[in-house]
Amino acid sequence: MSLLFAAVIILSSCHSKRVVMKGEPGQIVQPQLSIAEKYSAMLGVDKDQIQNGRLYAFIDQWMGTPYKFGGLDHDGIDCSGLAFLLEQQVYGISIPRMTSQQVTVIKRKYEEELQEGDLVFFDYDGKKFSHVGIYLQNGYYVHASSSKGVMIVKLHDPYTYKYFSRCGSVSVMDDANSSSGK
Repeated sequence: MSLLFAAVIILSSCHSKRVVMKGEPGQIVQPQLSIAEKYSAMLGVDKDQIQNGRLYAFIDQWMGTPYKFGGLDHDGIDCSGLAFLLEQQVYGISIPRMTSQQVTVIKRKYEEELQEGDLVFFDYDGKKFSHVGIYLQNGYYVHASSSKGVMIVKLHDPYTYKYFSRCGSVSVMDDANSSSGK
């Protein structure tokens, strides 16, 4: 009987993690209090500043997922896969799957203008735009690190910032603009 009880607890706790993605992509919903408290502490902001419940629930579901080149599931994900899924599931925006193509769909910004959901690009191993992350707030971004998996890091981290190369918001083109070549 206690084994059955333990199984129910484990399964319900796994299920409850999926329930936190409320609303539809593109909709801003209030975060659960536990999510707001957790990420406000991580980002060094007041819990009232954690407003996009879908964003932080998404991050919570993926946090710690190992890095896997070409991966797109909880067994392993790469940086562009994380950006691809986040933009789609949180904001309802379709972007290309590869980092080299993702950089082509942003409207460039200055670092000081970054907002939640903007993409940040890095040049690792001498390759232009070889890594991507998603800006959060207060100078932090989430990404899939090749050594530590999905994690949140300060943009001005001494190791990563020297490779920072470009940032911007995803440009959403409507059908009229995309068919006319704009």
